[in-house]
Amino acid sequence: MLDKIEVRKELGLRIRELRKRQNISIKDFAYKIDMEYNNLIRIEKGRTNLTIATLVKVANGLGIDMIELFKNESARD
Repeated sequence: MLDKIEVRKELGLRIRELRKRQNISIKDFAYKIDMEYNNLIRIEKGRTNLTIATLVKVANGLGIDMIELFKNESARD
């Protein structure tokens, strides 16, 4: 059974990883997706629930399909 806190943390880490791969600062990314900087920090730290609209906004800002946010690349190794 999935633990919702762990899911939030893993999703936040994934978002941070994808953002950093594109060399985008958290402030620049927050501006790009029209989100408060502090909200994005909470998302990346897994401290808040994300709506579908927010997931779409983040994925679009990263230029990826939303499903990419849920891929666990470490599980492939």
